Amino acid sequence: MKQPETIRTGRVAIKPSLAEENDLIARGYRLVAGIDEAGRGALAGPVVAAAVIMPCQLDTPWSGEIRDSKQLSPARREYLFHHISKVAISVGTGMVPPGIIDSQNILKATLLAMKQAVNQLCQPPEYLLIDHLRLPDVSLPQKGITNGDQLCFSIACASIIAKVARDRFMVQLDRVYPGYGLAKHKGYGTREHLLYLHQRGPCPIHRRSFRPVREAAEL
Repeated sequence: MKQPETIRTGRVAIKPSLAEENDLIARGYRLVAGIDEAGRGALAGPVVAAAVIMPCQLDTPWSGEIRDSKQLSPARREYLFHHISKVAISVGTGMVPPGIIDSQNILKATLLAMKQAVNQLCQPPEYLLIDHLRLPDVSLPQKGITNGDQLCFSIACASIIAKVARDRFMVQLDRVYPGYGLAKHKGYGTREHLLYLHQRGPCPIHRRSFRPVREAAEL
């Protein structure tokens, strides 16, 4: 079988398992949602979260290729995004814009995006598995898992959905705010992005509470 196409991230490409989901199934839960975000560390654009409920039994040629989205190439993420969306029991996404990130802080904005994603699920989940965090405003049984996007299958699926959804949105924003290279770096603080930011100053989708953007605005 062809090996999954990955990118170099400095982290070992661990294969996520279904251990958490299987434990919950054994305890009587059936609709378990994995939740993750994308764009938390970016300098521009929204933070996006996804909630994904996958079938209890899944045996497909591509399921063994699921990884944390940061360990996959853009082409592989798109491929897996299509298949996850096709077989998932339910997929929900949430998106919080830069204005709210600046007014409330990135952590609160991330939690809000995750809550939105849960609310968008067409079938109410019975349990939440979340990458690192917990949702205090959601009255559902839940577990925050450190490095969950690397270890937990459902969370890894959510990381792919969130990443692809956000990347596609940033490509659209590049047409609205050209000259910053948003379609290439997706709003992250690359050398190219910082150069454009200092040359042009921040645009309406930059997060002005983030230091590099704030410093560029003061030039």
